[in-house]
Amino acid sequence: MIYILIPVAAVSAALHIRGEYRGLRQQVYLFKPLTMVIIFLIALLGMEAAPAYRYLILGGLVASIGGDVFLMLPADRFVAGLIAFLIAHLFYIAAFTSEITVLVWWPLIPLAAFGLILYLILASSLAKLKLPVLLYIIVILLMTWLACTRQLQPGQPEVLQQALGQAGRVSQGGALPAFIGAVLFVISDAVLALNRFRGAFRAAALLNLSTYFAAQALIAGSLGLLV
Repeated sequence: MIYILIPVAAVSAALHIRGEYRGLRQQVYLFKPLTMVIIFLIALLGMEAAPAYRYLILGGLVASIGGDVFLMLPADRFVAGLIAFLIAHLFYIAAFTSEITVLVWWPLIPLAAFGLILYLILASSLAKLKLPVLLYIIVILLMTWLACTRQLQPGQPEVLQQALGQAGRVSQGGALPAFIGAVLFVISDAVLALNRFRGAFRAAALLNLSTYFAAQALIAGSLGLLV
């Protein structure tokens, strides 16, 4: 089933991007949520992950679908979409935290530097959105740091590994897709923010949406499908 859903999701994502560039709003309204629903179904197949991790990732995907709906509506629902994706990142933060035993601090340095530079670039154009956008940047970078920490943490002690059982094995293997997905999520949102607040550019939709769907697919695949 996974080998069917992944190419179907890719085709759906491509049709959505095509709709964005050609101004086909009905195509956008159909294929944007459909792509995420397919990715959600892919996540449902990840039966190997620990229950807590699995349900938190699924919660994040549901919140993301809500954010997608808000952002594609004709009326400006940017703040509502921002809140929905903020909730999604909180789900992902809880998921990654549930499988971390040792914190790795050094990735915070480049992430904080990136976040500061991005915010300074955007700040003069944010008006009343300065605080919400700053909060969002902090949360998504925190999510990325925890995904990175989960990937870099030392191997589980043998006693803990036995206690975690299958969940412990998936934790180590599924960490890399989740980390790559988190990084792609940051890239996607940075492109979206720059396009919205600093000036539109033609490649924005392609860059934003391709990295976004890839990010969500990789996070969904961290449930054991891409180990």
